[in-house]
Amino acid sequence: MMQSKTPATANAEVGSDKTVRSTIKGPAIFLAQFVGKDAPFNQLSSLAKWAADLGYRGIQVPTNDPAIFDLALAATSQAYCDEVRGICQAAGVEISELSTHLQGQLVAVHPAYDELFDQFAPAHLRQNPAARTAWAVEQLKCAAIASQRLGLKAHATFSGALLWHLVYPWPQRPAGLVEQGFAELAKRWLPILDAFAEAGVDLCYEIHPGEDLHDGASFERFLAAVNQHPRANILFDPSHFVLQQLDYLAFIDLYHDRIKMFHVKDAEFRPDGRTGVYGGYQNWQDRAGRFRSTGDGQVDFKSIFSKLTQYGYQGWAVLEWECCLKDPEQGAREGAPFIAAQLITPAGRAFDDFAGGNSDAARNRRILGLE
Repeated sequence: MMQSKTPATANAEVGSDKTVRSTIKGPAIFLAQFVGKDAPFNQLSSLAKWAADLGYRGIQVPTNDPAIFDLALAATSQAYCDEVRGICQAAGVEISELSTHLQGQLVAVHPAYDELFDQFAPAHLRQNPAARTAWAVEQLKCAAIASQRLGLKAHATFSGALLWHLVYPWPQRPAGLVEQGFAELAKRWLPILDAFAEAGVDLCYEIHPGEDLHDGASFERFLAAVNQHPRANILFDPSHFVLQQLDYLAFIDLYHDRIKMFHVKDAEFRPDGRTGVYGGYQNWQDRAGRFRSTGDGQVDFKSIFSKLTQYGYQGWAVLEWECCLKDPEQGAREGAPFIAAQLITPAGRAFDDFAGGNSDAARNRRILGLE
C-alpha cells in the first residue's frame, strides 16, 4: 500500500521521488459505495486512513449517515466541523466535497416512486411525501452551511424528478407539461440555491439517469427556469453519458463554465440484436450499458483530463467506484494510481518558444507588410 501523504497540494504521486502538479486536484474517492457495518468502513476516521493508505488525497463524504458525518450538527457547530477536519488531516486526507445525493433525490419525487424512494428518508417521514420533501429541503440548506464551515467550494446532489416517467414521449405529452414540470422543479430548488449562494458554495447536480437533469438539454431547461442562477452547476460523470450515447467530450466544450465537480467513473456500451439503451429490464451484468471499474470500460479519460485542464477546471477528480463485475476494494486500490496518472501539469510557456523572437508594434507592422 502507498503511504499516506499530507494533502496540502494538488499534487499526485507518480513515482517514489517525482510528482505531477495539476490544476485538477486528486486523487479523491467517494465514500458512499464503501460505507458499511464492519471496520474500517464504519466510521470516518478509519475510512479516512483507509483512503489515505491507498494513495488518495481527498474523500468525498456522504451525509445520509450520522455515524459517518452528522450533517445537522455540522450545520450548527463550527467545533464539530473543526474536529472532522482534524480527523481527516491526521489520517492524511482532506474532504473534497460533501454529498446529499439521496436527500436531493427527495426534493422532487413523482408519486409513482414514493414507496421506492421512501427508504432514503427517516422512518418517521415515510408515507408522508410533504414532510419528506420539507426534510430534504432542510437537509440541503444544512449542507450549504456545513460546506461553508468546512471551507469547501462545491457540493454534490441529485435534482430529483417530477418528469422522469415522461422521458419517452409516449403517450403524447400535453402542450406545456414539460415547462410546468421544470417551473415546479425550479420553485423547489431556488431557495436552496439561494442558501448555497449565501454560503459561497457551488451546488453541483450530477447529470444522471432517473433525474430530471439527465443531459445537457434538460440542464439548460432547469437553468432557464432558475434564471441562470450562478450557483446551479454540474457534477460531470462521463459514465452516465456512455450509457445514453451522449458525446461527453462535446459536453465539456458546451458546459465547462458550469462543471465544478468531476466523478471519475467508467462504463461500457455494447448493444446487440437483443438489447440497447433501455436494457430490457435486465440486471446490470446483462445490460448493453454497464458501469465498470475505472480503466476497464470505454471512457476516454485522457481526453477528458486534457479538456478539463484546457478549460482550467480546478476541482477534484473523485473516483466513484461502481462496477457490475469487480470487487470494490480492488477497484479502490486501482483507482488512486489511475487518477494520478491522468493529472496534467499545465504548460508554463508555449512549446515553440525556442523559435520565438522579440515583438513590438513596429516589427509587427513590418511583418504584415504595412511598412
